[in-house]
This record gives sequence, C-alpha cells and structure tokens, in this order.
Amino acid sequence: MSAALPAPTAIPRAPIIAGALVMALATAGVLFGGKVIAQQIASGLMLGAIYLTVAVAFTLTIGVLNFLNFTIPTMFMLAGMVAWGLNAMGLFAVAGRWSWLVALGVGIVTSVLASLVVERFTYRYQRTRHGDATEHAIPLVSSLGFLLIFEHLVLIAFGSEAQRFPVPFKADLNLFGIVIGLPQLMSLLLALAIVAVLTAVLKRTRMGRALRTIAENPDTASLLGVEVGRVVPIVFVLSGLLAGVAGALFTVNYGEVSPFMGENVGSKAIAGMVLGGLGSIWGAIAGGLLVGLAETLSIHFFGGDSVQMTVWGMLLVVIILRPQGLFGRPSVGKGKM
Repeated sequence: MSAALPAPTAIPRAPIIAGALVMALATAGVLFGGKVIAQQIASGLMLGAIYLTVAVAFTLTIGVLNFLNFTIPTMFMLAGMVAWGLNAMGLFAVAGRWSWLVALGVGIVTSVLASLVVERFTYRYQRTRHGDATEHAIPLVSSLGFLLIFEHLVLIAFGSEAQRFPVPFKADLNLFGIVIGLPQLMSLLLALAIVAVLTAVLKRTRMGRALRTIAENPDTASLLGVEVGRVVPIVFVLSGLLAGVAGALFTVNYGEVSPFMGENVGSKAIAGMVLGGLGSIWGAIAGGLLVGLAETLSIHFFGGDSVQMTVWGMLLVVIILRPQGLFGRPSVGKGKM
C-alpha cells in the first residue's frame, strides 16, 4: 500500500483544519471540565508533541518510499540512551553545566548516522539487487532486524534498567491556574517549528520537488533526471533527525531514559500517523496531538490501564468510518502519493 505526500496546493488547508480540530476539542474540554480537564488537555498536547514528531518521521518514509521503517522507535531511543551514557561517563564535563545539552546533540547525531546505516543495508541494498526496494518485504524485515540489533547493543552497553537523566533546570509556567512545564512548552513549539520548516522544504525547494517526484514513481523520477540514489538517503537523514530530536525532547521533559523507551512512543506515533492519514504530514501532526490528548484524558477518567484501549479504540472507529484517516486521500496504490 502506498501513501501520498500532499500536493503543494493541499498544504495550506491542512494545518488550518488540523489546528481547528485540536483546538475545538481542547476548548470543549475546558468549557465542560474546568481547570482540571484544562490541565489534562495541556499535558496531552505536550505529550502529543513527542508523538507527532515521530509520526512525521514515519510519514516521510511511508509517503516517499512506501516503506514502513521499524527502526524509527530505535532512533528515538538511541538519542536518549547515548546522551545519558556519554553524560554519565563525564565525557563532556569540559562543557560545564551544558554538558547534558552537548550529550543530547551527540545522541541526535548518532540517531541520524544509525538511520543512514539502515538505509545502506536495507533500502539501497534491495534497490541495487532488485531495482525497486518497495516491491519486496525484505527491507521491512531488515529494518525489524536492525531494531533488535540496536536495542540489544544498548542493553549490552548500558543494561536494561531505566536511568535518570539530569536536567539542571525545572521551570513551570502558570497560565490562568494551568501549570505548563517550560521544557514541555518549548518541546511543543520546537516540534511544530521543525515540521513547519519541513513542510516548506517539501513545498518550495528543488529537493522537496525531487522527493515528491520519487514518491509518485521512482522510475519516472529517474527518467526525469532525479538522482534517486542521492535523494533517498535524505529521507533517512530527516527521519533519523526527527526521531532523534523527539527522543531528546522526551529525555529533557521526563528526565528518564531506558532501552525500551521507543516501543511505547513508536506504537502511539504509528496510531497517530494512521489516524491523521497515511502520507499527510499535517495529518500526522493532528493525529499525534489527538493521541496525546486521548492518553492523558483516559488516564484521568479511567486509569492508566485504559490507555491502550482508548487510543486503539479511537483509531479503530476512525478506520471504520473513514479508512483513509482524517486527512488521507481515498485513493490507495502505487503512484497515488
């Protein structure tokens, strides 16, 4: 099944609709639930910022390459675990109180490099042998293999226990009685800014046009002069960067890392991506925020054990009523991206 990145003319409407949908739900919650619900909604939006960043990473690989990259949750985990390991060993002590920030930067770079390794030995290798990697299940299975390899390398190096990541600041913003953590707010704004820049790149730059051409048909793109071999790695760089940034934001927000931190976030990001519509970047944003809201509200009303049922139940309802997702296209198939 192939998804589709939105055409340039569709991009301006999507963020408006996505923003209006999320704001309408948030406003209704505040009006009928008061400050308690407003606090849960604020927390859900902050959590949704993490989910939407990872969901956009999934959307890129599916939308452009027709390839579900299972290693994206691992890139998320690598950023946090590598940062913790380097910081714990004191390798950046020379940076003083900013050593944690330098470690997170190195963690993000590690995620990008790991993503390029996956590209080299899954997608590019399969394309070299068979001409079209998207027609074979081997890249999918190979990415799952890399997920297990990276995860167990981290387990061997750092163990399986969750670790505290020391963040030297904690600041809260009080808005009309609603407490919002400053790191969480910055994470939300940063995530939205990154996705907005990415959307502009896809819409207005030569590289973005090349990516959309490859998404429509890789063979046709080659005939039109697009250097597919050079453009495809950029997709993996961007997806690794998004996953790494999301992992860094999660680490700063919650102050804890573990080798399994990507599993839960990855599954919620996939739910958000499908909920918003395969191939729609702004749909992934709306879906990620909705999943974050559903999670915090479900915990508030029904307890922590209800989260999975609520999130996946909501997704099931949307799939039944609108199989293409909130912002996806009804046409599914190769060349419909």
